[in-house]
Amino acid sequence: MKEIHYNKIMENVARICQEANYDLGQDVIHAFEQAVKTESSDTGQEVLNQLIENANIATQNRVPMCQDTGVSVFIVKLGQDCHIVGGGLIDAINQGVREGYEEGYLRYSIVDNPITRKNTGDNTPAVIHVELVSGDNLEIQMTAKGGGAENMSALKMLTPSDGLEGVKKFILDTVEEAGPNACPPLVVGAGVGGNFESCAYLAKKSLFRPVGERHQDYDIANLEKELIDDINKLGIGPQGMGGNTTALDVKIEIAPCHIAALPVAVNLNCHASRHKHVIL
Repeated sequence: MKEIHYNKIMENVARICQEANYDLGQDVIHAFEQAVKTESSDTGQEVLNQLIENANIATQNRVPMCQDTGVSVFIVKLGQDCHIVGGGLIDAINQGVREGYEEGYLRYSIVDNPITRKNTGDNTPAVIHVELVSGDNLEIQMTAKGGGAENMSALKMLTPSDGLEGVKKFILDTVEEAGPNACPPLVVGAGVGGNFESCAYLAKKSLFRPVGERHQDYDIANLEKELIDDINKLGIGPQGMGGNTTALDVKIEIAPCHIAALPVAVNLNCHASRHKHVIL
């Protein structure tokens, strides 16, 4: 059985918290560059070029690409033959967030109570999802999820009679209602199926896939491509300035569901699609 020490987890979490905020993934940069070539609006092209420049400045100067350095969200795949020593897994991740955000001069965005709203002062607690898998590795995926796009996300319990057209309409309506408020161009994540809480997790999980990577199921992959085209016909454009680049990508994850239900969740991600991972 592999043993992984608390300190090793903490150190790696601190590192990827900073890297997520400083280094935009090449999948997103490439999507920006391709969008510049196809964007019909001169203003939209200018905005996209500014986003590329902004990402380059963040990387070069080791500063956040956006002032909203987000909720720290983790999807952790814990091998059943992996043993954490020296402390607990959740504690190690939260301590890594504390140190990473402090050392990296990243904004603290978490309040301890949604009503009284006192800032926790260290960006914890993180949102942590743990999946038990085979093997002895510990895989940690992290995203810094901004508040603006998260606020424009939505969930709806459709009925089976709403069908595929109802699913597509809800996704399109959510993006259209968000308009410029979610800081497009977006990565649109959708969860379809499961139940009330699990479809929201599916939507969040879909956003961890690299931009441009299609679903393994042929029909779902085609639906993703269809929705990209439909969303980009809305005319919202980069930063809401108009144009045909409202979404860089659409990601869909599905799960079995009750015979009486058709849950759908849409989790929007702004242009700063920040995600990093490490395998220990």
